[in-house]
Amino acid sequence: MSRSDPETVAVIGAGITGITTAYNLARRGHRVTVLDRHPYAAMETSFANGGQLSASNAEVWNSWATVLKGMRWMLSPGAPLLVNPRPSWHKLSWMAEFVASIPRYEENTITTARLAIEARSHLRRLAAEEGIEFDAEDRGILHVYRTRQDFDAAARVTALLARGGLERRAVTPAEIRAIEPALKGEVFGGFYTPSDFTGDIHKFTNGLALACARHGVTLRYSTEVLATEAGEDGVTITCRSTEPAADGASHEPEVLRFDKVVVCGGVMSRRLGEALGDRINVYPVKGYSITVQLDDPADQQAAPWVSLLDDKAKIVTSRLGARRFRVAGTAEFNGYNRDIRAARIAPLVAWCRAHFPSMSTRHAVPWAGLRPMMPDMMPRVARGRNPRVFYNTGHGHLGWTLSAATADAVAALVGARANA
Repeated sequence: MSRSDPETVAVIGAGITGITTAYNLARRGHRVTVLDRHPYAAMETSFANGGQLSASNAEVWNSWATVLKGMRWMLSPGAPLLVNPRPSWHKLSWMAEFVASIPRYEENTITTARLAIEARSHLRRLAAEEGIEFDAEDRGILHVYRTRQDFDAAARVTALLARGGLERRAVTPAEIRAIEPALKGEVFGGFYTPSDFTGDIHKFTNGLALACARHGVTLRYSTEVLATEAGEDGVTITCRSTEPAADGASHEPEVLRFDKVVVCGGVMSRRLGEALGDRINVYPVKGYSITVQLDDPADQQAAPWVSLLDDKAKIVTSRLGARRFRVAGTAEFNGYNRDIRAARIAPLVAWCRAHFPSMSTRHAVPWAGLRPMMPDMMPRVARGRNPRVFYNTGHGHLGWTLSAATADAVAALVGARANA
């Protein structure tokens, strides 16, 4: 490669972090190839999340209160947080590091809030520049609390978020009813963040993938990464097509070579990191959602437009256009299990019926995805041991919120000198 030739960079993963990373790299002049085993972008964790772009939800989970709740909920199938008690070294090491990160709770919450605020502006700019429609709703996010104790705890979090630059204001029950008249049920109070917004992550990611193609990115869908190896002179990736072969046999492996690689592999980043000599202790934390189809005008009228977060139930909502209502929540520590469990979907449906009784849930599509979560709840945006290897992964429940900022950061890192 001559000095004038652009560097070739592989991006592993076509979820929200992979596609935003590829876009930023391409705009900086790199020759980018995205590899993903699915036939389309955003087919795993970026498929049907809660939809919130929420700096107001930047509080990390590392607290003794979370640990105690987890222990109390461990054996309750419908609890917001569920931990499979079966031990594994991965789970135990992750939880030990989670507890060790509790002293950094305030620092990490403030840092996450700042990053989320930056990311929101990046994402708005991307959507405007590339003309991406993704059912965005600029109506803010409303957090609701049923007791004074929970409200007072949220007030302390609000003070932390303010130190990160986020403004959200306390609201009374009357103000809550004015902000979202469709919400039923008694609440003590809430906090409202007008600057937060919502949108369809799947639509956005696919729209940005089309923009990537316009900017020269090669999108290798239906391509499974079998092995990765980084040396002094480049990165070798062995992959294979996941498309059905004409004779029913498996496709032969293909060897690709690049100057650099960025791992955006979601919950598979731990395995990919090990192959490249790095420890990326991502754990798959399963989340569930339902997408309620609002086919009738009466259902459309009964569903809320303002995005909600019910702190006690750990449920978030987003209105995705006139005809869809997304409800998501729960955290399940159950390894790489992707099963959609009825006992975890039922609380989401029950919550809808309790708070929006006039809205039918007869057509509610269930989904489950694995959030790639680091023990300290902070995304890993860093070089690997080999200077040709980079990571943009581990965003947990805030991948949609943080992706535009971390993609910009890792793209700048790829373009910098190794000793910079």
